[in-house]
Amino acid sequence: MKRLLEEYIDACGLIKETESMIKDLEKKKKTIVQASVKGSNPEFPFEEKHFHIEGISFTSGDVLQLEDEIEILEERKANAEKVKLQVEKYMNTIPMRMQRIIQMKFFENNSWEYIANRLGRKATADSVRKQFENFLKEK
Repeated sequence: MKRLLEEYIDACGLIKETESMIKDLEKKKKTIVQASVKGSNPEFPFEEKHFHIEGISFTSGDVLQLEDEIEILEERKANAEKVKLQVEKYMNTIPMRMQRIIQMKFFENNSWEYIANRLGRKATADSVRKQFENFLKEK
């Protein structure tokens, strides 16, 4: 159970990080390079002309490699989303009080004392921690 909760936290972090990496690769794929050059007519009268050139700086092979990297990242993100969904479904099957304790302890990374204060009903840090430990033993 505890390992599953830690996996959830890692899965959520991995989803965010992977989305950022995908966004960066997509942006890189669309990067346009611009330049200005001077030239002249090849025939008389030789007149100086200015040209504006723009395009992508990647070869088609580079673009294919970027697309492969994006596909791998999308697969990684999908796997992390499966883990996240499994934990969220599991959370709906446990008592609400335990859902709150897990939410505050693992997802929000709060202290047992803070959780006890939030739960109220004369809860103490030790009693909440013990409640959680007993829940883990049952699972």
